[in-house]
Amino acid sequence: MNLSPSAQATLLMTSFFGKVTNNGPRPLSIVEWGRFALWLKEQKRTPGDLLTPAVNDLLGGWRDKKIDIVRITQLLSRGHALALAVEKWQRVGLWIITRADPDYPFQLKSRLKTLSPPVLFGCGDRQLLNDGGLAVIGSRNANDEDLTFTHSVGSKAASKGINIVSGGARGVDEAAMLGAVNAGGKAIGIVADSLLRSATSKKWRNAVMDGRLVLVSPFYPEAGFSVGNAMARNKYIYCLSESSLVIHSGTRGGTLNGAEENLKKNWVPLWVKPTQDRDAANNSLVAKGGRWCDGDIQTLDVQSLILPNTSLPVREHVVQGDMFEIQDDESIVQHQSYGDRREVSALTDSDAKMVIEEAVPSSGECSTVSEDPADFYQVFIGEIIRRSAEALTTDELVNDLSLQKAQVNVWLKRACEDGLVKKLRNPVRYQFIGKA
Repeated sequence: MNLSPSAQATLLMTSFFGKVTNNGPRPLSIVEWGRFALWLKEQKRTPGDLLTPAVNDLLGGWRDKKIDIVRITQLLSRGHALALAVEKWQRVGLWIITRADPDYPFQLKSRLKTLSPPVLFGCGDRQLLNDGGLAVIGSRNANDEDLTFTHSVGSKAASKGINIVSGGARGVDEAAMLGAVNAGGKAIGIVADSLLRSATSKKWRNAVMDGRLVLVSPFYPEAGFSVGNAMARNKYIYCLSESSLVIHSGTRGGTLNGAEENLKKNWVPLWVKPTQDRDAANNSLVAKGGRWCDGDIQTLDVQSLILPNTSLPVREHVVQGDMFEIQDDESIVQHQSYGDRREVSALTDSDAKMVIEEAVPSSGECSTVSEDPADFYQVFIGEIIRRSAEALTTDELVNDLSLQKAQVNVWLKRACEDGLVKKLRNPVRYQFIGKA
């Protein structure tokens, strides 16, 4: 496993290499890493630069209440543990990619932006991660009727060349994925626990070896089951797909929370299977914006669930390379966020960059964002435009965007001087008034 210095440093800073304990420094969370990575970028440094005995000198200007220099240096000192872990994972066929790698899933960057996981562990054909598909979601304890329906959905998707995207857990997830791979189709499994065990499981091994299944996880590959991890990975299922189908949702739990988050964020269309179960939340999801699918598996057209005319409104994006990625001359690529699968799969590696979504004011007109991929000020202005209906305090911007307060103050001052933002008083707030 040939890891670049930046990939090694990112792993050291953000990943576990053994069972979670209270001993030793805790790896940076996604939000914490985003904050620290932005500071590194502003210092014209890369994570790989941290792998030096003089790291304390390099970190001289770093100030953060939750991420002190001692914590950073302790994380970076785990090189021996990293080497042992990587050797172990490599022996069973696992690979590692970071957010700066060209084959990191494009749709995770485009939809989650800086909240996309800094590291992904996986096995199988990683190119499948950029191919999209139909997300199938549901309970671990689904009844036999729902499981039969789900298995048939997977088989039908395979016959149409549509990938199944799911969570790899028992119940609906497993039924959908097995339905697809057993019918000769392809599947993407985002697992919340025990990736190492899943990668060597007889149940999945043939499909992995044949290039028809990829298993991926943002969590420590040997992690046991955690409710928190299971809930957190739901967003990745939606964000790696083009459309979604909820088979059965309880009135609380991961299936419901994930579907509601998808509806709120408008990642992909949400279809819901009709059910007679009065204790299910399927009706509630439709009331909140989901759509009923055909409840008869014999007449259900799986392909119709992901056709462009069933997708959310097309939005344009500005594509920005990852903070530590070497940039191409062409920094602007426009594409459909939920459109034709062929358009997404045709993107080259150099196009697979972080996407910063253009803000859409209430008038429906898209604002313009600087074509300079390193101009975070313009991205910051885009976020203010997105919230243009309200006046914002500095602290609100700091919390919402996970930025350092000193940087926010610098950009707010510049925005006022540029005539884009007006400073209000009693209390101090900032209101967008111009056009970027």
